[in-house]
Amino acid sequence: MAILPHNSQLMDASGRPLSSIQAINRLDDPEKEQIYSRLLPDRLRTILGLADNSLCNAAGERLVTVIAPKGLSLVRIEARSKPDAGIVVFFLELSDTQYHQMELSFCIIRDPNSPYYAVDVDEKGANNWFASHGRNIPEELRAMRAGLFPNQTHHGLQLFAAFFPLVERFTDALGMQMIVAEPLSYDNAIRYEKYGFDYLRGKQLMLEIDREFQPGGRYFSRLDGSSPFRMPGMERTVSGRSWAIQDGILDEPWDEVQIYRMIGVHAGINTFPGREDEKR
Repeated sequence: MAILPHNSQLMDASGRPLSSIQAINRLDDPEKEQIYSRLLPDRLRTILGLADNSLCNAAGERLVTVIAPKGLSLVRIEARSKPDAGIVVFFLELSDTQYHQMELSFCIIRDPNSPYYAVDVDEKGANNWFASHGRNIPEELRAMRAGLFPNQTHHGLQLFAAFFPLVERFTDALGMQMIVAEPLSYDNAIRYEKYGFDYLRGKQLMLEIDREFQPGGRYFSRLDGSSPFRMPGMERTVSGRSWAIQDGILDEPWDEVQIYRMIGVHAGINTFPGREDEKR
């Protein structure tokens, strides 16, 4: 049962209630694609030139791919500016959990007209899986100086604020009460806090990071100019801390942080209250 105002239980074309991604995936392709298309923000549709209620542009070219196999509890949505474009502008992966929760596995939104920074590959060109299998230091330096966060290959489109209410209403329409996620980096975790998430695991780590980046803290003392990612003053911003953490400034690798958002409830968590604003 949906709880958000002006929201209702999601139904299939025959009027049967839908309560999971797996249930949606059992439907025929046109119906499930129409359901999943509600996760595309209106401004993204405008940017891509998608026709009303369509996954194609005005020329009839298919720009959005929905991967939602029958029998599986996941959906992947990929949107491109052109059918053959190598850059995915919008990438979303959602899945059901065994506890009837929505897992927001990935959401990547890129500006296809912005420069590419090859932080997603190592210096030999191999996929580095979010820097867990090697880094590309020259490209990371370029990205950092251009104002990007770790793991960002392009500037974004500032669309997450428009996207997140859609995934919350979608989750609510399936009768689920919780969205869970695993932020891949420190800046992701801080961003999710802004959208009302709390921590299943990792809150003490986040508080420790904030404490130890204060003057006199051990991470503060490691911002000693020994690398471009460890410059004095980086403790004051989310991006500065994120790049220092990417550079291995913590005592242990960033890992196993899990967060959750109750539908309709903003947790009010802020583990970096003294941060300086960053214009991006």
